[in-house]
Amino acid sequence: MTALLLRLAGPLQSWGERSAFAAVRDSASFPTRSALIGMFAAAEGHDRHTGLESYKRLEFIVRIDRPGVHLADYHTVGGGLPKDHTVATAGGSHKGDAVITRRHYLADAVFVVAVTGPEPDITRIAHALQHPCWAPYLGRRACVPDEPLLLHTGVTDPETELHTRVPLSIPRAPKGPEGTVLVDFLRERAPAGRPGDAATLSVNDVPGSFAPHHRHYGKRTLYRSTEPVAATLLAPPAELNDRLITYALENAA
Repeated sequence: MTALLLRLAGPLQSWGERSAFAAVRDSASFPTRSALIGMFAAAEGHDRHTGLESYKRLEFIVRIDRPGVHLADYHTVGGGLPKDHTVATAGGSHKGDAVITRRHYLADAVFVVAVTGPEPDITRIAHALQHPCWAPYLGRRACVPDEPLLLHTGVTDPETELHTRVPLSIPRAPKGPEGTVLVDFLRERAPAGRPGDAATLSVNDVPGSFAPHHRHYGKRTLYRSTEPVAATLLAPPAELNDRLITYALENAA
């Protein structure tokens, strides 16, 4: 097993968790498994009918550098148009009036994600992210990721990288034991050596199919914990971008 590291950052992110096309388009407070697998499949050029078996063995660890601020955006669709140009209904007609939706986002959030899996799968995904068929985005097409997106490939020990090497995208954090700061993590397995310290949550974001008329998802359990990370990973805002680019250039080749 090997891993790659992603940095998911941008002005806006939106990780739909419960809604498809509805009046309220929600966002989870973290990158969902379905959205990440969708990103990989799009980068590889798969359409929505392609099977997802090659992604089932992937495991994710999310380091929450900045949780972001929840933002709701007011939208209207189809207003001011002739009826036959407005939003279509399930029965084949048209609504006639504008459809009002509220779309939820995370503003100014940053996550570092370790993706672990069989080496051929990780190598294939990393190559696709470096040379994508369809450009990656942070949950919705309008949510463009900052660079660098792919931080590191061929990682043998993602825990050590997340705790001691990947720069933190925050200027300060609560102090932990000597020489550390405290940062939140989300895992698909209880943290080794301290399973009782993690809170659990159940999410319905394991994709079974992305086919437009046959989408379905399964449940998984996540473990949330607050852990000490090397304080040397903190960087002044003026230095952060240079440190991230240097780290990526050293490791993403």
